[in-house]
Amino acid sequence: MADYILSAQVSRGLSDKLYDKRKGAALEVERVIREYVIANDTAKIKLTIQALVSDFVYSVSPNARNGGLIGLAATSISLAGSVSSYLESIVPPVLMCFADQDSRVRYYACESMYNIAKVARGSILRYFNELFDAMSKLYADSELSVKNGAELLDRLVKDIVHEQSIAYSGPINHIDDQDPQQLALALPRISQFSLPRFIPLLAERVYSKNSWTRNYLVTWIAVLDSIPDLELVSYLPDFLDGLLYFLSDSNPDVRKLTQTLLDDFLTEIRDVAELQQQQQRESLQARLRQLQLAESQQRSGQRDSLDGSVASGAGLSGGRDLDMLERESSGQGKGSWVPGQGVNINYAKIVKILKPHLTSSDEDIQETALRWINEFMSLAKDVMIQFTPSLIPAVLPCLAHSVESIRAIANETNLNLYRLVCDSALPPEPQPSAAAPNGGGSISDRSTQGRSNSPRPHSPKADRSGMSFGTSGSTASKLGNSKESPVQNSRETLTASPASNSKPPADALEFDYVATVNALTLQFLNEHEQTRVASLEWLLMLHKRAPHLILAIDDGSFPVLLKTLSDPSEEVIKRDLQLLAQISSYSDDAYFHNFMLNMLSLFSTDRRLLENRGSVIIRQLCVSLNSEKIYRTLAEILEKDEDLEFANTMVQNLNIILITAPELADLRKRLKSVDSRDGQALFAVLYRSWCHNPVSTFALCLMAQYYEHAVALLQSFAEFEITVNLLIQVDKLVQLIESPVFT
Repeated sequence: MADYILSAQVSRGLSDKLYDKRKGAALEVERVIREYVIANDTAKIKLTIQALVSDFVYSVSPNARNGGLIGLAATSISLAGSVSSYLESIVPPVLMCFADQDSRVRYYACESMYNIAKVARGSILRYFNELFDAMSKLYADSELSVKNGAELLDRLVKDIVHEQSIAYSGPINHIDDQDPQQLALALPRISQFSLPRFIPLLAERVYSKNSWTRNYLVTWIAVLDSIPDLELVSYLPDFLDGLLYFLSDSNPDVRKLTQTLLDDFLTEIRDVAELQQQQQRESLQARLRQLQLAESQQRSGQRDSLDGSVASGAGLSGGRDLDMLERESSGQGKGSWVPGQGVNINYAKIVKILKPHLTSSDEDIQETALRWINEFMSLAKDVMIQFTPSLIPAVLPCLAHSVESIRAIANETNLNLYRLVCDSALPPEPQPSAAAPNGGGSISDRSTQGRSNSPRPHSPKADRSGMSFGTSGSTASKLGNSKESPVQNSRETLTASPASNSKPPADALEFDYVATVNALTLQFLNEHEQTRVASLEWLLMLHKRAPHLILAIDDGSFPVLLKTLSDPSEEVIKRDLQLLAQISSYSDDAYFHNFMLNMLSLFSTDRRLLENRGSVIIRQLCVSLNSEKIYRTLAEILEKDEDLEFANTMVQNLNIILITAPELADLRKRLKSVDSRDGQALFAVLYRSWCHNPVSTFALCLMAQYYEHAVALLQSFAEFEITVNLLIQVDKLVQLIESPVFT
């Protein structure tokens, strides 16, 4: 075929090893093709192209392949404007040579494609995906000449896309809810450049780890994003995940380009959100004007029929104005087009992509993800609040990050998410159930009615031994399985308690309160104080908003909160006590009794906690709750305690707090009210329990001004065995005897 179409001299020249001879033969091919074009001999043109492809480009000889590539380039130059009709025969063979084993063939393939694209211009965009894929591989080529050739070709294709992509593209079809591959196959081939057809390829290539390829991809994404009509930001979820990994690239240029590109995308999203908010405001204003117009028509109903018809015509005109405004704001009608108008940003999809990167080991990726999440707090509040349970375990640990910039953006993100939840609608209050008598009281009162009828345990010591607070036992297992067990517990409560049936369904809430509490409870294991404090502040706020939904005594969180009292941080203990006090204030007496009982159990098993933090814990609780109620309940429990040694120690501590703590001044005044029935009852309750410690009993009688009984007690001290502990207690009492407490 080559001998018939091409002369023997041209065939030998195209196969020669010297470049000059191959170039001369290519010029001859160019001259012959030009004659065919003038004669409009399309058959010979096709035969010539077929000969160049089959006999040279597909040849086993590298020199012949080089000659065939030059010949195809010369043919394209001769065809000029009519080359688009022959691209299906010219472009695929050249693309095949991009993957040739010989580096010179790959270089000449780049040179040939450059000349073909320079002539074809917009028509070459029909093969954009194939060309883009091939160039992405050549950018990482080991041969410098091939890489340089690919860069020259890349610049030309970018210019073509920037100039002619809009003229050759069809309407933008979003692929958020469609299969990208199926959508790409369904698009007609007459659309030379199609963003929906290109996005699946980009989504695949964006996970490349080669720095040169990444640089190539970033520059292309920037070019496509710079074309306003394409609205590349609509397809951001399809390639954002892989793009974020570019921030960890070893090449600083790639990291800088990627960061700039991501900043541009975030700016575009912000502009689109502001534009859409403005359009919504304009639409609401238009509706308001229409309502005002309708109201004015009703007021003028007493006018004659002519005036009524005129007003009706004005109403129709106002309705048409409203419809026109709504069409223009949605991208329709005759209004001027604004960049970003009608763009659909899938915030939920983007947030799901960003969440894993919030805990990335790379600082740049982590900071960027945090900044995006923080920005979305103001752009898509309705979407972001739904992700509260999953964002908290990723954001709170960053509050103690070693990098200042990450720490700052994490604090801002946490504060904005906190405000977002605070500004959200309150969850609906539970409705009285049929089983709840009178329908009154809080949900805690109703849910504990069954428990209040059951007898309280007779042996507090037995209860403490059954209560497990060890980190290797129940607490660790509860925290480790908190994503399942609390939910299961809540479901069991729903079936067991009639009052729980009145809880609002999950879909009626803006976010999952239970899942959020589980995520916050897990943060108690975090090694950083800032994270633990922040989690307790969150729990304080959430419980205040929805006390009927979370943090009940039977939902698995109560033992964890008690165990947190052993935390080494005073700030953590302070917040934990505030939370426990807040829960108790919203609950009934049964919950409060269990709280005091379990706190004593913790002190009994952790004597170091009692020695170091016992006084602080008791005093903080007395500030937040009723001090008399606390002392009464503790006294009743200690009175029946079988562990006499612990009861002695606990009464001694409670007595010192009662004497010295300024928070208990009112309680001391009530003790001195010996003439009142309440003061006498309080003294009687404390006295029975204070008998575990003789010195404390004597001090109680002095405070309550029962001096005769105090003298009788003092005489009985002579019968006691004198121990070091007794002498220390007496010494402390002597030092306090002249304090204002006893005056």
